[in-house]
Amino acid sequence: MKMKMKFLPVAFTTIIALVLFAFTPAGKVYLTHTGHISFYAGTSLEDIQADNYQVAANLNPATGDMAFSMLIKGFEFKRALMQEHFNENYMESDKYPKSTFRGKISNIGAVNFDKNGTYKVTVSGVLDIHGVSKNVTEPGTIIVTADSVREKSDFDITLKDYKIEIPSVVKNKIKEVVQIRVDVAYKK
Repeated sequence: MKMKMKFLPVAFTTIIALVLFAFTPAGKVYLTHTGHISFYAGTSLEDIQADNYQVAANLNPATGDMAFSMLIKGFEFKRALMQEHFNENYMESDKYPKSTFRGKISNIGAVNFDKNGTYKVTVSGVLDIHGVSKNVTEPGTIIVTADSVREKSDFDITLKDYKIEIPSVVKNKIKEVVQIRVDVAYKK
């Protein structure tokens, strides 16, 4: 049974990647379903961090269009109880099972996908978390190598902006502003 449960998130993210690909203009598009998104929401009283390695993503290098999708239950914590509270009490993962981003790299012309290098970019789009959609603009980096294209970004979100409530009993253990780290690699 455990193997089936592990397969479901991978299958779901693969389907999401294919759906996102279907709505992307023709041309070369980079795809993955093994992207990595992590977050840190800890304080000096509690170390709260989690990783999700089942992020479906696509990038159209011609237009700068990009999209990410992940299952919230794909986040893994060091402690099972923390993961349970995250899914049941804060993120309500059964009600809001996924998070998505759909946007565009505004300065895609500054990136040479045929030349190795590190390129600073600006990404704008709609981030959907916990059933709330917000327009965001954040800096990022694209790293081009001979065999891969990697997208990276570090940014913060405020929990109350996405209607994620923290009970007063644990308010001093959880930051209200969460640090998000995106690291997605595509094979060329």
